[in-house]
Amino acid sequence: MLAPMKLLLDSFWRAVAYCVHPRVIALSFLPLLLMVTLSLGLGYFYWEPALDAVRGMLDASEWVGRMWAWLETAGVGQLKVALAPLLVIFAVTPLIVVLSLLAVALMMTPALVSLVAERRFSQLEKKNGGTLIGGLFWALGSVLLAVVAMVVSMPLWLVPPLILVLPPLIWGWLTYRVMAYDALAVHASKQERREIFRRHRVTLLGMGVLAGYLGAAPSLVWASGALFAAAFVVLVPVAIWIYTLVFAFSSLWFTHYVLAALQALRAEVSVSAMPARAAAGPVVDVEPKTESVAHEPANPILPAP
Repeated sequence: MLAPMKLLLDSFWRAVAYCVHPRVIALSFLPLLLMVTLSLGLGYFYWEPALDAVRGMLDASEWVGRMWAWLETAGVGQLKVALAPLLVIFAVTPLIVVLSLLAVALMMTPALVSLVAERRFSQLEKKNGGTLIGGLFWALGSVLLAVVAMVVSMPLWLVPPLILVLPPLIWGWLTYRVMAYDALAVHASKQERREIFRRHRVTLLGMGVLAGYLGAAPSLVWASGALFAAAFVVLVPVAIWIYTLVFAFSSLWFTHYVLAALQALRAEVSVSAMPARAAAGPVVDVEPKTESVAHEPANPILPAP
């Protein structure tokens, strides 16, 4: 197999180069339109009710009231205005991330895999070890496990270092599960996919974690939208497009990596099978052959000797 680090760096710069391909840029607008329409529609109907509900919860909390009094004495009481929008944004951000990931996986990844395959791996045999339905169930199951992990680990986020580790780790695991499966669905068999997951699990998880940290960048835009409400409608599409590009880059990165790993795996299997075929030698037919003896028929006209 190729060295994982060499393969990691090679696939990384190739994914960066592919991100400026016109086809990739055009494809990124498909999930963007879907997610912007969905987000603005939900925001139009539920933004104000969500803010009122959060403000009501904050006002009903006694310890929050004491915290506001302390902040006002410290001269930063204006943070109270921004807290409710920030809490709503932080609550919906995981949903936006998951939906953006699924939208990219369904609407972009097949086209991105085809692009990479036709430009780099045109000779790679397609064994169709995955299906669209199988990929959908795989993605939904992975999302469910990730959501459970997020909910269970939320109390640990109060520990300062863990909030910087646990969410990107969970999102990284989810990203690598979804992206790697979709990248291998057409070309790898089930056995090959499992073998690649087994051999490269640590590297693939690291790629997913890095993609998770990159996916945290749009959260700054969401926070800016909460603080500058006048520009919030404009910043929503910007943040979602950044999510789309991050996941598109992740899809390209995983595709380059796993297809190169698949090509190396098949070459390794082919080389290891050659000594076995050579040791077997040529095929010899060991079945006994019966020689046909030609008997001259007796001629009744000739006289007996």
